[in-house]
Amino acid sequence: MKSHVTLNAEENYIRMTQTPVKKLILQLSTPTIISMLITSFYSLTDTIFVSRLGTTSSAAVGVVYSLMSMIQAIGITFGQGSANTVSRLLGEKKRQTANELFSTAFFSSLLLAALLSALGLGFTLSLVRFLGATETIEPYAVAYASTILLGAPWMTVCYTMNNNLRSEGKAFLGMVGMSSGAILNVVLDPLFIFVFGMGIRGAALATIISQFVSFCILLSHFIFKRSNLTLSLRNFRLKKSYYASIFVVGSPSLIRNILHTVSAICLNVFSAPFGDAAIAAMSITTRVMQFLNSALIGFGQGLQPVAGFSWGARLYRRLLDAFRFCVFTGVVSFTLLAVVCFFGAEHIMRLFLSDPQVITIGTLAIRLQCIMMPITAFNTLTGMVFQSTSHGGTSSLLAFARQGLFFVPVVVLLPKLMGLLGIQLSQPIADVCTFVLSLFCIIPFLKLLTTLQKKEEAIATLE
Repeated sequence: MKSHVTLNAEENYIRMTQTPVKKLILQLSTPTIISMLITSFYSLTDTIFVSRLGTTSSAAVGVVYSLMSMIQAIGITFGQGSANTVSRLLGEKKRQTANELFSTAFFSSLLLAALLSALGLGFTLSLVRFLGATETIEPYAVAYASTILLGAPWMTVCYTMNNNLRSEGKAFLGMVGMSSGAILNVVLDPLFIFVFGMGIRGAALATIISQFVSFCILLSHFIFKRSNLTLSLRNFRLKKSYYASIFVVGSPSLIRNILHTVSAICLNVFSAPFGDAAIAAMSITTRVMQFLNSALIGFGQGLQPVAGFSWGARLYRRLLDAFRFCVFTGVVSFTLLAVVCFFGAEHIMRLFLSDPQVITIGTLAIRLQCIMMPITAFNTLTGMVFQSTSHGGTSSLLAFARQGLFFVPVVVLLPKLMGLLGIQLSQPIADVCTFVLSLFCIIPFLKLLTTLQKKEEAIATLE
């Protein structure tokens, strides 16, 4: 039997539309979960090692995390915007259009990231101040951010390539590229920070070198035809319809990442009155929860190509089965994980810092967010199924709701009423509000899928 990595386009179509749903989702989600954990592990690794330099250095990494989110936003927007459309195009057997869309997304994300890099390097000090750096954090944040900006172009297109490999059902290839860089980062971080005495700048240098290795490996999959997609400058098209497709589908990812950046900035700004310890504690909490959520997102990315192919091929029952399986699995898994992390929150904080104030603040913040983890699973998977079925508007609304519509007002107002506890409660409250909105959106959609499936069955009976 052929490996799914070596399947041609027609064989891959059969695999994506005929393999039992549960088996296919697990095949696709396993490498994407690993890829997402690895992607998240970059910032987590930097935080762990840099925290050995002290609370202020740890807070600086937390401040620059917002910049990392901007870089990721470009790659993920073009990556998921093209990938979800590409999966539907492959489902419709429009392969040349898929090649052109992917190439357009690749070169566009590369150019936009290069522009961000140039602007950021020209105004690094102003940038870190805008991101929420205090006077004590500022010099460390500048050292970290200026190095990260050098690697922005190849860091960005890694996400674009990885998402498109996933869209054609070859997530394993993306995992190989991303995991290689992450393993290297774990080795280079302590070497540059402590052995070479480069401090926080060494952590950033380790990250961009590791990401460059990932970039080279991911690019090789397209150069050596391991992918069914063709990456070529000749396929680049400045077509309004292509960009419209990318941004309609990718806008939820763009909104999600921009708002993630905005929420991180707000978290830094409104934590600042409580001291560098509060900024460090909340940034560590964000890193930990992002790491846990990355597993969920990876699982959801195993759902997305199945949903995209099924929607394009009008296999509505298959789409319903896929969504229900993922929601059940995600909610149950996250409930179990939440229990473990709730009781282990203090130990998790001690992995980063021994500062008692940071540990106390972070432990409560982690526990409060753990309580909401089961509904977070439902919220995330609901948004992802809308994104992969051409319902970009609904997915964008859900993405906007969690970090923008609900989180920002809460994090602005609640600290004035409750002090530091208001900061710690902001994300859990936003998650509850998003859950209510998600239910309001998904119930009519599931009814629509059931109706469409009955129509397809009726047509098949007449034929």
